[in-house]
Amino acid sequence: MQADEYEDQSEATGVEEVDEVEGGPLPIQNLEQVGISASDVKKLNEAGYYTVESVAYTPRKQLLTIKGFSDTKVDKVLHEAAKLVPMGFTTASEYHQKRLELTRITTGSTELDKLLGGQGIETGSITELFGEFRTGKSQICHTLAVTCQLDEASGGAAGKCLYIDTEGTFRPERLVEIAERYSLDPNEVLENVAYARAFNSDHQTALLNQASMLMTESRFSMLIVDSATALYRTDYSGRGELSARQMHLARFLRTLLRLADEFGIAVVITNQVVAQVDGGMATFVADPKKPIGGNIIAHASTTRLSLRKGRGETRVCKIYDSPCLPEAEAVFAITGQGIADAKD
Repeated sequence: MQADEYEDQSEATGVEEVDEVEGGPLPIQNLEQVGISASDVKKLNEAGYYTVESVAYTPRKQLLTIKGFSDTKVDKVLHEAAKLVPMGFTTASEYHQKRLELTRITTGSTELDKLLGGQGIETGSITELFGEFRTGKSQICHTLAVTCQLDEASGGAAGKCLYIDTEGTFRPERLVEIAERYSLDPNEVLENVAYARAFNSDHQTALLNQASMLMTESRFSMLIVDSATALYRTDYSGRGELSARQMHLARFLRTLLRLADEFGIAVVITNQVVAQVDGGMATFVADPKKPIGGNIIAHASTTRLSLRKGRGETRVCKIYDSPCLPEAEAVFAITGQGIADAKD
């Protein structure tokens, strides 16, 4: 999927070019203005670094793996990048003001938006959805792929969507149905979704590098990975590979968080569950199923949402973990036009 396929912008959805957005990430070419040679900037670009932020946020030892980059050169690059990217202390008041300006993306359900603080999914962080099959994880993802394209006044973020599908559950016809609900042009909505199917965990990670390149060329507001953990369950097996799996998963999640910080996008991942096998203790647990990925994914996700089936087409969402949201539940419904409020 080529980046130039996404040059045409939709006025109906409010999607605009990335260079028109103030406060966006700095192109890697800006390093040339502070004394880094064009050849070194080209090497950084070829290594997958497309913004100054991506360089500033990268550990020193990782930059040393770039061919032709010595200790002295890496130190100079990091020093100059740090001048362009704010990485020091700030007051809590300034950070509070910054958080007040965060864009939120509606889920399509008023009740679910209220559960998430009033306006929906938060940008600049990772939101994890986990639950059994048929609990609405993919349906929420499909709805968000459309609502993120709405203008801010309508509950969106006026940006495109990147969608990484690891289980083959993506259905563009669902986007068409949801687009019609919001009176959007279905063809423009589909053009504004960059879709990729991941076939193994290495490919899944490599796609994030392509995603970073696309985000430097056009305005994206949402990155969805459905599911983030499915391929790890098949690529790694047994306790003998557990450590390698967790390290690989940690690097993948760290890259997701870096993209959220770098581009200010909302990252939504889905996760599978596994039954707890704790002998007789599982009998006394209300729900013996837990999300897979262990502490690695628990620490990486900013907000964790637990989904379970309700009656008929209704589903129940519970705040499982959040740094600022209280533990609570909301009921929503899966309809022909995406996620909506449940009917009484």
